[in-house]
Amino acid sequence: MRSQSRSPRMWGVTVAGLCVLWFVNPAGAIPLESWDGKIPNANQRFKVLPEFNNEAVLDKETGLVWEQTARDDHYHWGDAQLVCTQQTTGGRKAWRLPSVHELASLLDPSVSQPLGLPLGHPFTIPNLGVSQFWSATSYAAAPDFAWEVTIGTTSVGTAGKQNNIRRAWCVRGGQNHGDAY
Repeated sequence: MRSQSRSPRMWGVTVAGLCVLWFVNPAGAIPLESWDGKIPNANQRFKVLPEFNNEAVLDKETGLVWEQTARDDHYHWGDAQLVCTQQTTGGRKAWRLPSVHELASLLDPSVSQPLGLPLGHPFTIPNLGVSQFWSATSYAAAPDFAWEVTIGTTSVGTAGKQNNIRRAWCVRGGQNHGDAY
């Protein structure tokens, strides 16, 4: 079992030549898990967040917060980014399209159809028949393409940004650098 440090942050300021220190431990702060750990049980890995009106799910394995219900609409790549950026879910802003790595982190290749998500996950994927989701990651070898993840087949591939439509599954937290792979 991995130990977690829950140490409060220490802040300091120098006033009139004296250093004054204080500790801050934000109320309700959740320590972020490391990407190197695997939580095999979905009931322990995912937590539906009541403080987000039960519309969002914390993935304790990655520290990311996902929409509980994936979008059913289909968008061109740029529109998918815009939709996530402008949305309010669970009374919160600051959503974005996930990177290909973040989106693929939800997949469990050991799980067969229909979803390819860990057994017992709390997500709702409407109309699974069309299950390709855009990532925010461009395809470096062809900049007019972006990486996509197909829920159900657990595949990762690329599609043209302008001429294809895919779904958007927005995420919050973490860091998306607009990478190209």
